[in-house]
Amino acid sequence: MDTVLKIFQQSGFANLSWGNWVMFAIGGILIYMAIVKKYEPLLLIPIGFGTILANLPLADMGSYGEGIIALIYNQGIRTEFLPPLIFLGVGVLTDFRPLLGRPMTFLLGAAAQLGIFAAALGASYVLGFNYKEAASIGIIGGADGPTSIFLASQLAPHLLGPIAVAAYSYMSLVPIIQPPIIRMLTSKKERSIDMPQALPVSQTAVILFPIVTGIVASLAIPSSAPLIGMLMFGNLLRECGVTERLRKTAGGSLIDIVTIFLGLAVGATMDAAHFLNVRTLQILLLGAIAFSFSTAGGVVFAKILNLFLSKEKKINPCIGAAGVSAVPMAARVVQNFVAEQTEGKVNPLMPAMGPNVAGVIGSAIAAGVFLMFLG
Repeated sequence: MDTVLKIFQQSGFANLSWGNWVMFAIGGILIYMAIVKKYEPLLLIPIGFGTILANLPLADMGSYGEGIIALIYNQGIRTEFLPPLIFLGVGVLTDFRPLLGRPMTFLLGAAAQLGIFAAALGASYVLGFNYKEAASIGIIGGADGPTSIFLASQLAPHLLGPIAVAAYSYMSLVPIIQPPIIRMLTSKKERSIDMPQALPVSQTAVILFPIVTGIVASLAIPSSAPLIGMLMFGNLLRECGVTERLRKTAGGSLIDIVTIFLGLAVGATMDAAHFLNVRTLQILLLGAIAFSFSTAGGVVFAKILNLFLSKEKKINPCIGAAGVSAVPMAARVVQNFVAEQTEGKVNPLMPAMGPNVAGVIGSAIAAGVFLMFLG
């Protein structure tokens, strides 16, 4: 009997705390959202299960320990290795033709980064986060999970868990968060604007775009080069037409493998000691504010542009909401919202894809700006 008691005392069961149980529940909620609600399942399932693993007492399965997941975290995230590889895959999967066909929509993607800076300022001057922490929280407003992980791992690794969860949670909640904001900021007449046909885009243009953009953006903001460079390299693999095997690998098996490792390692940062505190609630609140401001920023800027455009060139301001870089979900939300409001007469999916893909570039550049000044 003493042997049984001794075994029990040295097991994880005897060392479970209330915090572990709370984190098990949070991990379970993330998995539930992924399976039942279909919210970002490729990421929320690894993150949710990683959360559970990190809270197993004595198992050393957290990112801050010395076990296998800590190895993935230290060698894959802290070294800036895995997030840029995600951008490589995103580049392969992204078609920039909608942006090139309507160059003005690039401005909407930039305007939709408003929430990043609004939340960063609020985090610093209202809630007392230091500048590095505030910048890492603000990037949630870009609605780009890999960028949030990339920046937080460099500036505020102790906040990586709640920042990543906030970023991916709000990305998955785009269909719930954005429509009320768009409805509040636009009139029925504005929602009915049917945008003109996009300019034709040549094959030469789509090949030159990733090369030129990668060079210019990286020269202007060198710290953004890991993200922008890999994004544009992936897009070049997509568009050049002579690297089919590399395109399939980068956009298929490679991005899947990286997603598994990234999700597990990020989830494993969410042990009870690091996650259960007031700061986490503040980050979740600031993330919602950042995302809302980014959505509003894109819509309002489109309305401002319309003041200077002729009637036949006016922009449907709803597409500004797609400037957050949740590709292609934000563009689809805009499409569904406008189609519903106009009884199917206006379908701005392709116009919305312009600011949507521009938002991917915009959030990466914003992260680079923060790293330039705070890294």
